[in-house]
Amino acid sequence: MTYPALTRAKSTAAAIFLVATLGLTACGPSTSNFPGQPTGTGGPNNPTGERQRESIFGEEGLKLFGGSSDDAAGSGIGVNSFLWRASLDTISFMPLASADPFGGVIITDWYRDPNAENERFKITVYILDRRLRADGVKVAVFRQARDERGDWADARVAPATALQIENAILVRARQLRINTIEASERR
Repeated sequence: MTYPALTRAKSTAAAIFLVATLGLTACGPSTSNFPGQPTGTGGPNNPTGERQRESIFGEEGLKLFGGSSDDAAGSGIGVNSFLWRASLDTISFMPLASADPFGGVIITDWYRDPNAENERFKITVYILDRRLRADGVKVAVFRQARDERGDWADARVAPATALQIENAILVRARQLRINTIEASERR
């Protein structure tokens, strides 16, 4: 590469660096005036001008060992702790394949009842809310039965099965919540 070509390459690289730096600087918090706001207090991304703590873990941040006393969910996990514990209690007879307390998903491995050797079940529990609500839990039940060759084949599950498990989880969650309230009142 010749000296003039090298100089042009350096100039081009410096120009690209300058444009990138200015572009990234423009992504910072705005101190410009937004219509209806006093000068320097807001911007298009913050019309009220309030300083907010930003976190990649959401509004409440990451809580590993509990939260504040006014935490509606009662724990530092990502879902309602009563629904979480009730779900684990309700399906405790089945082997767990996966449990994600931040995403609210519990997946069991296949379970065979000793009294029914030709069928097996698998359950996935989805906890959908941080509040203890009837629609805060969803259960999916999968069933397989042995065919005439002895292989496992997907089989139909009675529609009421998932609903019965959801109701059992909700009853247990309410019991856990009542026990927690009574224990805190005794202190």
